[in-house]
Amino acid sequence: MKPYNSILLLITLALLTACGKPSEYELKIEKIRAEKDTYMKDSPSSPFNAKGKVEFHPLNYFPVDSSFVFKSKLYEFAEKDTITIYGTKGEPRTAVKYGYLKINHDGKLYEIKVYEGHYTGGKYYSIWFTDKTTNEDTYGVGRYVDFELKNDPDYEYTLDFNLAYNPYCAYSSDYSCAIPTKEDYIDIAIQVGEKKFQD
Repeated sequence: MKPYNSILLLITLALLTACGKPSEYELKIEKIRAEKDTYMKDSPSSPFNAKGKVEFHPLNYFPVDSSFVFKSKLYEFAEKDTITIYGTKGEPRTAVKYGYLKINHDGKLYEIKVYEGHYTGGKYYSIWFTDKTTNEDTYGVGRYVDFELKNDPDYEYTLDFNLAYNPYCAYSSDYSCAIPTKEDYIDIAIQVGEKKFQD
């Protein structure tokens, strides 16, 4: 074995020993990321292919951190106000302030808004946010987390910021995406999930 290869092997073994074996949760997140890269690269519906070809390279992420996984019930607003938000191309949109989740991070409580939107034939629910990483390590418009509403007022939701992702406008200017409002700012550095896309 060449000396260089021996040194490289020793370094690799040392890193594996120091880091330990990845947890089942970490492996799950890494699998989700790998599957998303495959979709983004190969699917004709992805933002890299659907509206003109955009050069693809693997998406960027923070390391997985399970301390950014939270549990909360959904607290519905008594009055569900319809508000105007704007897309990145400047167009007005409407969204309903449906409710919020409560999370406790480092002993401080935060409310994470959940919005209801409408499309032909149905409704969808979204969480979008900005935080202290926005426009630094993460996309300047903000990031999203998927939310699936359950027909159970006592249901405990899992809010996993490791699954926070960029909207399609982060990859191509052919797309417009909802801009989080000032109320959607979370005053912590959420250093998990997707980072800026480097084209």
